[in-house]
Amino acid sequence: MSDANVRIPAEARDRLAQVAAAEGMSLRAYLARLAETVLTPAERRERADRARAVLRDWNGYDPSPAEADRLDSELDRRIGRVGGR
Repeated sequence: MSDANVRIPAEARDRLAQVAAAEGMSLRAYLARLAETVLTPAERRERADRARAVLRDWNGYDPSPAEADRLDSELDRRIGRVGGR
């Protein structure tokens, strides 16, 4: 496997190195593991589509895009309230 250089602020590098060390990993190994576990936007969309299909098949839940947006906004509002924002 070839290596790549990625330029990030030193503070971000140091923070990631601390997290990696706390898990007993090198920064290189930690970033490789992180890259394997983070979903791309397409993968997130696909997973959400599958979840919606399961809900629709299970209980008929199938909100319109406008209803989904309204529910997302309400959830964001509630999370913000609990988070003290």
